[in-house]
Amino acid sequence: MTYILYNPLAGTGNCRSRAEEMAKRLKLDRPEMRDVTCTNVSVLVKNLASSDEIYLVGGDGTLNHFANAVENNVPRQKIWYYPAGTGNDFMADLGKAGDTPVCINAYLQNLPRVQVQGKTRLFLNGVGYGIDGYCCETGDALKARGETKVNYTAIAIKGLLAKFRPRKAQVTVDGTRHEYRHVWLAPTMNGRYYGGGMMVAPGQNRLENGGTASVVVLHCPSKLKTLLVFPGIFKGEHVKHREMVDVLTGREISVKFDRPTALQIDGETVVGVTEYSVKAG
Repeated sequence: MTYILYNPLAGTGNCRSRAEEMAKRLKLDRPEMRDVTCTNVSVLVKNLASSDEIYLVGGDGTLNHFANAVENNVPRQKIWYYPAGTGNDFMADLGKAGDTPVCINAYLQNLPRVQVQGKTRLFLNGVGYGIDGYCCETGDALKARGETKVNYTAIAIKGLLAKFRPRKAQVTVDGTRHEYRHVWLAPTMNGRYYGGGMMVAPGQNRLENGGTASVVVLHCPSKLKTLLVFPGIFKGEHVKHREMVDVLTGREISVKFDRPTALQIDGETVVGVTEYSVKAG
């Protein structure tokens, strides 16, 4: 049996039709279509027959949902992923074209965990904290008001210019504490990309970094200089500015801000966060 798990909330709401088109193009034999948001994924995975396969269709949030349902207990059966989201940072990190499903079993193993507000979750791409979380919070508010197209780059620029105030931060990596002022963002990454194409951690490799994650701290007292450097994040060029960008790699990472700030986990927003911690897989 072939199962296609699609997320009706992913992308522009046409995820099921894209899943059907994929099945037709791949000539899948009578696949069973299921809404992943209404499916008990852990039960489905546990009861797979040896010849069964799963095709997961959606965005990065769909991947996160599936990964947390499986909880690092990745089945022997093949799990395929077909991107149908808006950002698709996971596929960008893999350097794959979006029109061909990718087997993701290896990428679902030994995932890092983030603890925030008393809850623990696995993540695939990264945990954004700072102006990146602010952008997600603002974008969610715009969507709630009926906006269909949200420009996160424009939100970030407006935030840099006026609306977002940098924080004081305490960042601890494998027991070593670092103190920062004027912190604009401090994400912890399992992959290189987040935010729909931002290469925030260009040196991070999700399979070859020896079970470590990278926290990237962008800190600068000057709004103008931050604004000039920020666009380089789309190509990973911001890390060249070592006077204002620190990349710290380790197995256990914690970040504390002096004021509550929105945070995002693979694109899903958590508001009012003062600290988070990550333990690599």
